[in-house]
Amino acid sequence: MTNLSIIGCGNMGRGIATRALAGRNPVQLLDRDPGRASALASELTGEVTSGEVGDPLSGDVVVLAVPYEAAIPLVTDYGDALNGKVVIDITNPVDFASFDRLVTPPETSAAEEIAAAAPRGARVVKAFNTTFAGTLVTGQVAGQPLDVLLAGDDDDAKATVASVVEAGGLRAIDAGPLRRARQLEHTGFLHMALQQPLGTEFGSALRFLS
Repeated sequence: MTNLSIIGCGNMGRGIATRALAGRNPVQLLDRDPGRASALASELTGEVTSGEVGDPLSGDVVVLAVPYEAAIPLVTDYGDALNGKVVIDITNPVDFASFDRLVTPPETSAAEEIAAAAPRGARVVKAFNTTFAGTLVTGQVAGQPLDVLLAGDDDDAKATVASVVEAGGLRAIDAGPLRRARQLEHTGFLHMALQQPLGTEFGSALRFLS
């Protein structure tokens, strides 16, 4: 059993919380609007609490379920409270004004930028950025469990995230070190960009067959 603190109670926060609770992992929901966190907690089933961003983090795993531009300020604000924690970055740093590029330079990624802002004792793992919120709620597409790609420099941290993923009925795939987040973020952007031509309305999934 792994305790999670999920910061951000939007659609992705809901999806990740749903999978974590399905795997019998306790969840703390935090949002800048504590009423929003409380409302989401009341809709979920399992061991779930709620509070406000800035409250102490009860989870061993902290999920940044916020847009990229909000992630680094959160990490900076929590500072040393993240020491010893596994920090999951789910962001896709897309330029939503043009929707034709990522805002991070080619030689880095959102996950690496977040890791650089975090205290040395925090272990950052990229995950969930190639999955959509609605598919996380159901846990599958077309009867197939979702693949969740992971990247990180700490094997134990990735194993912890993989255990949460798999307990929730999904498949974890280790994509390598944290620098692979660059490719994962481009993949997430491509998956988003394909929604209009595919007409799948963010209901598709990337699946790796062997």
